[in-house]
Amino acid sequence: MEDRQIARLWEVDLLRGIAIVLMVLYHFVFDLDYFEIYEMDPTSGFPLVVARTTVTLFLLLVGLSLTLSHSRARMLGQEGRFPLRLLRKSAGIMILALGISVVTYLFVGSCFIVFGVLHMIGLSLLLAYPFLRIKRANFIIGLLFISAGIIIQTVRVDSLWLLWLGLAPQDFCSLDYVPLLPWFGVVLIGMGLGGVLYPDYSRRVKLPDLSGNLLVRTLTILGQNSLAIYLIHQPIMLVILYCVMIAQSLIF
Repeated sequence: MEDRQIARLWEVDLLRGIAIVLMVLYHFVFDLDYFEIYEMDPTSGFPLVVARTTVTLFLLLVGLSLTLSHSRARMLGQEGRFPLRLLRKSAGIMILALGISVVTYLFVGSCFIVFGVLHMIGLSLLLAYPFLRIKRANFIIGLLFISAGIIIQTVRVDSLWLLWLGLAPQDFCSLDYVPLLPWFGVVLIGMGLGGVLYPDYSRRVKLPDLSGNLLVRTLTILGQNSLAIYLIHQPIMLVILYCVMIAQSLIF
């Protein structure tokens, strides 16, 4: 019982690792276009599909992981501490998100990240706790959030104060915008999936153990370190691309 309580589920880390790889690939394409190294449109077509798939996968896993964490806390007799732990984690992520807002404002200007995916994850952790007990009903509520988000995308406001909700001015610009509506609905669907697929932190569906496979193991390690990779991958890529641009200017 003790091993089952503390063991990580390799398939969840695997999916998170896949999301990390997709994110890095999309940002690489975006950077190539942004710095005019290679012209392409990252806001439409296949790159946009990759971007939306990545955000969807991340937020589904946020919801699913919340149910796993809650089940683990309950099994360890720590359910009473869980809300405070969730609050601390939310606060930590929001601080990092605000840091990203400041950095992108200094380097990008008006299109800085006001409310991106990290802001959304931090807020989701804060809002999700009351939904943990309703389990499968999260599918329905999640779809309602998504539907509301689709509807309000056509609404324009003059203020920036409702950006977090999904209401933006006509000329709003941001490198990453993931508002509560519709994206919290994806988190809730992830919570529903967690309740269905992993009741009491146990797999309902039997899976072959692929955790020893080299590719799977590599992706699971990436998934286990997703936040760190999210924070450092862009600076690393920017340094590499800056060196490429310098080399191009010297050669040509």
